[in-house]
Amino acid sequence: MEDYNEEDFIETPELPLEIIVYILSFLHTSDRKEASLVSRSWYYASQDLHFQKNVTFCFPASSSSLELIRGLGGKSRCSLIISQLDGFSMSRSLLLEVGLSLGSKLESLALPGSSITEASLLALLPRLTSLRRLDLRGLDSLFMSGAFLSKEEHRHQVGSALCGLEELDLSDLRYLSDLTFNRLTGCTPRLRRLSLAGCHIAFEFDPYRGCPVGDVKDSSALLSLRNLRRLLTEQKSTLVALDLSRTSITPESLRTVAQVQDLVLEELCLHGCKELTDYSMEILVKHQPSLQRLDISACTELTSRSVEAIARGLKSMTHLSLSRDWRITEKGLADLLSTSSLRSLDLSECLHVSGTEIVKGLTGSCAARAQLETLSLKGCTYIRDLAVFSLTQLLGVTLRELDLTSCANVTDLSVRAIATYLQKLVVLRLGWCKEVTDWGLLGIVETTKCEPDQETGDKGPRFTRTFGNMGFFKPPRLPFEERPKLVTQNDLQQFKQQAGASLLALNGLQELDLSACPKLTDSSITQVVHYPDLRRLSLSMLPEITDASLASVAWHCRSLTSLALSHCPGISDRGVAQAAPYLHRLQHLYLSCCNNITDRSLLLLVQHCNRLQTLDISRCKNISVTTVDLLHSQLPFLENVHYQCIGGAYPTLTL
Repeated sequence: MEDYNEEDFIETPELPLEIIVYILSFLHTSDRKEASLVSRSWYYASQDLHFQKNVTFCFPASSSSLELIRGLGGKSRCSLIISQLDGFSMSRSLLLEVGLSLGSKLESLALPGSSITEASLLALLPRLTSLRRLDLRGLDSLFMSGAFLSKEEHRHQVGSALCGLEELDLSDLRYLSDLTFNRLTGCTPRLRRLSLAGCHIAFEFDPYRGCPVGDVKDSSALLSLRNLRRLLTEQKSTLVALDLSRTSITPESLRTVAQVQDLVLEELCLHGCKELTDYSMEILVKHQPSLQRLDISACTELTSRSVEAIARGLKSMTHLSLSRDWRITEKGLADLLSTSSLRSLDLSECLHVSGTEIVKGLTGSCAARAQLETLSLKGCTYIRDLAVFSLTQLLGVTLRELDLTSCANVTDLSVRAIATYLQKLVVLRLGWCKEVTDWGLLGIVETTKCEPDQETGDKGPRFTRTFGNMGFFKPPRLPFEERPKLVTQNDLQQFKQQAGASLLALNGLQELDLSACPKLTDSSITQVVHYPDLRRLSLSMLPEITDASLASVAWHCRSLTSLALSHCPGISDRGVAQAAPYLHRLQHLYLSCCNNITDRSLLLLVQHCNRLQTLDISRCKNISVTTVDLLHSQLPFLENVHYQCIGGAYPTLTL
């Protein structure tokens, strides 16, 4: 190689900060993080306020987290999610540092999976003067004693700091009582959003005292409907969102909540409230007509009467979830889809829905019909190609997310319709659609299948059940025994030359689920899954794909953060070796039951995928525990490793 003198090098001029900011604006967040390491000026550009909106830092409690928190002190604002805090000195020091370094800059704080002491939180909260969102879900250790905020001095300090708090999440608190609830909400007079999902709320009867709720004022044992109503009355001018999911709320209790004078809710979540009836929905709609988001999923007593009430009364509805409301039928869906404000509809596992009334409701003028952006029909087994074809034509301009998971009657015709009319899709889920084949993904009409006898070479006589000799009876072939005609090289050449729509047309996809579509092979995966912006891809339970598919996906989809390949026996170390160098952004990888994966693959992941957070290698019989331990020590962000039954060790049942 020719030697160069120092004089031959020309120093490039420093780019203006504004130009670097403009360049960084085109990069994915993880790539922008890497680019910030180039130089001091690129680091300063990456800290521009344009990139700091709604940034949340998530990390587990550890000694190294102290330096991270101190480093965040230079930011003008930030949000934190700190997990695995406990009552020991390290966690106390961590919370103290949050208060000292970020007290006036912290906008949101969540402490999931933690068990902190009352003293630790009381030392922190008075310093968080800019806090807008506080998430205390599942922190039973705070409320178990009932003494939290019992001192007037503490309530005054916390109240001064949290007077601007807008969102409070108290979900899944087993020991929340009237007393502790009143003390805490008394410090937060301007709440806009409140979550009590999964809390033990006594709506009608106090099981501890054996009397109706309301006879005892400010119970120290449970949270009562009377106390909740008091809060809604006091904060009715600001409160717009309420979550009572997974509680035992009754129709009369919901009526009490809905009838609070001057309370105007915009969002209400009642997921899993199984005692609610159609009557309660009619009352809710009557008294809260301004609702825009309503989640009544898994409310199994609701019928189409509730759908009709919602269609009549909630003319501002934008998001509606009816998932797992098994008694809902087609009735009322046409009127619902005539609501012009509706943007998101979840009908997953509504087993009686066939799509006919949905299509009927969307056939009106654009101004008088829903402009759906998200539609979930997961598990709606009556959905067929005709309904999907009609929906794709009617929603082609607006739809961004479509879920057809487990729609068993969806075939290649539906896939071709999606590729033709829904080219703005961002999320597509076709998992467990077992009739989808390579032909559908490629957008090619399948050539005529050979007769079964020609395939097997059987030229023998055919007999019927009336022939008499049942020993010669040959039963008809069942549909699931028929395998589609394989795609040949000539077919692929036709695909490359045609102008017809294949899934390649969905070039904006960010999530694709093709899991458990067993008729898919390398022929379609290698030719179609070419999406530069794809973030999440599931190819689990595809027995026919091989390393060729994995290598192709890695080469063409370099933005992947989640990849699922579980139960794919054709995936081996060779495929991982070809793919890993192009999967630098990968955070979640699922390889369970891939028996051709060995320790070599894990070493390749250590070398190339240093952002990995989740890895599932359970039931991979050729992987050793020693290599898993090495993985833990070498990958700094690795949090979850599923490695049950590796190395060929399977649990045995001892009687």
